[in-house]
Amino acid sequence: MRRRILTVQAVLIGCLVIALAVPLALAYSSHRTGQLLLQRRADATRLAELADQAVRDGDTSGLAAEVSRYAELYGTAVAIRGRDGEPVTGGGVWDAAAADRALSGRTTGGLPLVTPFGPGSAVVAEPVGRDAQVSGVVLLRVTTGAARRDVALVWAAIAAGAVVAVGCALFAARRLARWILRPVTELDATTRAIAEGRMDARVGAGRRGPAELRLLERRFNAMADAVSAALDRQRAFVADASHELRTPLTVLSLRLENLEPHLTESGGADYAEALAEVDRLARLLADLLALARVEADAGAPEPVTRAELHGRLSAWREVFAARGLSLAVVVPEGGGEAAVLPAAAARIADIALDNAAKFVPSGGSVTVSAGTGVLRVSDDGPGLAPEQRAAALGRFWRSPGHGNVPGSGLGLAIAAELARSCGGTLALLPAEPHGLVVELRLPEASGSRGAEPARAALGPDAGQP
Repeated sequence: MRRRILTVQAVLIGCLVIALAVPLALAYSSHRTGQLLLQRRADATRLAELADQAVRDGDTSGLAAEVSRYAELYGTAVAIRGRDGEPVTGGGVWDAAAADRALSGRTTGGLPLVTPFGPGSAVVAEPVGRDAQVSGVVLLRVTTGAARRDVALVWAAIAAGAVVAVGCALFAARRLARWILRPVTELDATTRAIAEGRMDARVGAGRRGPAELRLLERRFNAMADAVSAALDRQRAFVADASHELRTPLTVLSLRLENLEPHLTESGGADYAEALAEVDRLARLLADLLALARVEADAGAPEPVTRAELHGRLSAWREVFAARGLSLAVVVPEGGGEAAVLPAAAARIADIALDNAAKFVPSGGSVTVSAGTGVLRVSDDGPGLAPEQRAAALGRFWRSPGHGNVPGSGLGLAIAAELARSCGGTLALLPAEPHGLVVELRLPEASGSRGAEPARAALGPDAGQP
């Protein structure tokens, strides 16, 4: 928007300056041309009077001397001819149209407009004679060098003034555009921060910008406060409900277990299914409570070093070995304590490994690898179809082919929320030739908050898998 505003203002300013500068330059050229004509026509009039007197006296020697001195002094060719065109004195200049006009009793009324680019010379013609009797014509070839230099200097000054005026106007227009768009820029930065999960971001209460946009800022802050309060109430409700339901659920589980000695043989199967449902409900409440805590505490960083991440992921090998799976961890451990990354990355890896342990068939393999700003957990299991990968990050989503596998459908939703909390993005990609890749991309060092630890953790010494 700023570029468009400046472009429009620049075009308008340019048109205005041109509309003022061009007529001014042409007006001076016309003035200087008229001044040159008046000067040379006065000389031509004086020479015409001398020529008339010489013709009447029958002696042109004095006239020839005067013409010669004038030509030497001004560098101007002069020719005096009779009524029939016969030379009287001088020479080197002739213009039939100007001569005919002078012989008809009219003097030269104007010269071509003098500009820095020309013309190099012009002809001034003056009739010789008295009253209505014309006996000859005086022709002067006027050089325009001095006039063209004067015009060039004035035009250069006008051009320089126009450039300075345009520069000052553009500087003022830029500051005006910045003043107008400052609230819009602040709104853009705030909305981006809110989209990245910083729900406490607000537009600064500045006094710069149009009053209408400042009012928009205040109303935007009020809207953000209302939305943030609604989200806080929703999260608090989910957390409170999950927490409060755990106690009666635990009591219900204990009472069901106490009923076991009183069961008949025919009720054993129903009793086992009831306990399984209670356990599933307990896991669901635990996941809901974890998701609510992640959403509520998204800004609390708990960085871990690469060495800690490597050890934490390696601890899964026993779980995978018990299920007939192999686990490879390719996470560089160098860099010291300064090489850290958000704890969310480790928790996301745990969620991805837990899902792989559930869904990858026995004999499969899982690989955890780290690159520059990327953490991947890939497996060679059955994977997901494209439409399933698009929906798998939603809450309570379960694969249609794995409905009998224990779970609440909240694991990947929690992982996506964790990725957002550290400024990264979570994506599900297909593995080759089959399987699934859970990819966490952390922000660049010049990006949003949390990027510097991420780049240190997955530094340049870690190759891209």
